Amino acid sequence: MENATVNFSTPRNLTGDEPTRPSSGVHDPLNRLHGESAPSGAHAVPEKEVSPLYCANEVRILVIDDDESVGRMIEAALTPSGYVVDVLSHPEQVAQHLRTQVYHLIILDYVIPGLDPEQVLEWIREFQPDASIIVVTAYPSIDSALQCLRARTYDYLTKPFQVSHLQRIVTRCLESKGLLRLTEASLRESLGTAIRERRKALGLTLAQMAQRTGVSLGYLSQIELGKNSASIETLYRITLGLGIRMSDLFQTIQSPG
Repeated sequence: MENATVNFSTPRNLTGDEPTRPSSGVHDPLNRLHGESAPSGAHAVPEKEVSPLYCANEVRILVIDDDESVGRMIEAALTPSGYVVDVLSHPEQVAQHLRTQVYHLIILDYVIPGLDPEQVLEWIREFQPDASIIVVTAYPSIDSALQCLRARTYDYLTKPFQVSHLQRIVTRCLESKGLLRLTEASLRESLGTAIRERRKALGLTLAQMAQRTGVSLGYLSQIELGKNSASIETLYRITLGLGIRMSDLFQTIQSPG
C-alpha cells in the first residue's frame, strides 16, 4: 500500500475535495479534514429546503453510533430526502447487522466502546463492499484520519458538526454513486443556463441564435429560462448553432452540491 500523506496546513476531505477553513470553537488537531465547524453546543438544525435531486431507486443508509440520540438526529435529517435510514446503537449487533442488509452508505462513529474501529472498517469492507463510508468522531486524531484515508472512506467529520453540512456531504456521496438524479425542473433550468452562457460567450443575441437554429425566438427564450422543455431535435439544432456536440452540453450541467 502506498504511503498516505496528509497536509495539515491546508485541510482537505478524504476524497481530495476543496480545501476548507480550520474549525473554530472546537479543539481539533486535524483542523477538520472537511467541512465547517458547528457552533459550540448542540448540533445545528438545518433549514428545510427543496432539493433539486431525487432518489433514482431506494437508497439505504446505516448509522452506527453508540449514542442513540445522535443516530436519531441523523435519521431525522436524512429521511425527509427519501432515504431509508437504519440506526444501530448496540455495539454487539454491528457485525451481524452488516451481514444481513445491503447498504449504499454507512455513517460510522469511529470510537464506539467495546469495538475496535479497524475491525469495524474491516467488517464493512467484507460485508458491505459497495457501501461508501462517512466517519464521524468526537475524538479526532492523526492516526484515525490516516486509518480512514487508507480505508478509502468518503469523508471524516468531527463532532459536533452542522447537520446541514452532513446533508450536503451525503448528497454529494450518493450523487457520485449515481443514486441521485436532477429533477425535471432542475434539469430544464441547468440546460437553459448552459445554453444561455454558451450563447453569450459566442457574442450571439437570441435573435441571431434563432436565425442559426431555425427555432423561434420565443421558444429559445423559454428554453433558456428553464420554463420549457426542448425536444431532442431542438437540442440538436441548438448545439449545432452553438458549435458543440449534444454530449458536451450535458457535460456542462453541474447539479448543486
